[in-house]
Amino acid sequence: MVHRYRLLLIVVAIVLPLDQLTKIYIDSTMVLHQSRTVIEHFFNICYVLNTGAAFGMLANSPFRVPLLAGVALFALAVILWLFKRLTVAQQLQRLGLALVFSGAMGNLIDRLRLGAVIDFIDVHWYQNHWPAFNIADSAITIGVALLLIDLWREEKRRSK
Repeated sequence: MVHRYRLLLIVVAIVLPLDQLTKIYIDSTMVLHQSRTVIEHFFNICYVLNTGAAFGMLANSPFRVPLLAGVALFALAVILWLFKRLTVAQQLQRLGLALVFSGAMGNLIDRLRLGAVIDFIDVHWYQNHWPAFNIADSAITIGVALLLIDLWREEKRRSK
């Protein structure tokens, strides 16, 4: 049984501490809304608290923490269920789900601990900023991209 979840455990063991340690570092070395330039006109490290979901959605809702925590817990349960159904040979899907699971856990911990998620990666082109994000968000994005690539590859295999 542990063999089936080995990849998930490895990814969680890497991504979750990396996510949480970077957030703890940002919280302990910067003040809220402080920004440090890393690459001029392109990349900053900043300290932002995101009280909402992606791009700040639901930020002002009084139900945001229980709602978003509930959605995250449901997503974690679904990912575990899906992970159990995959074969060991379905590596790309398993890696994608493990990354999404790890990222969801990282942001859930913040939401339960702080009522918000610490974001600190600020990518921009001069004054045009992408919303700040964190390691957990990156893991989720990469995981979803891997799942989409696998879906696309499977569709190509079926059409041949």
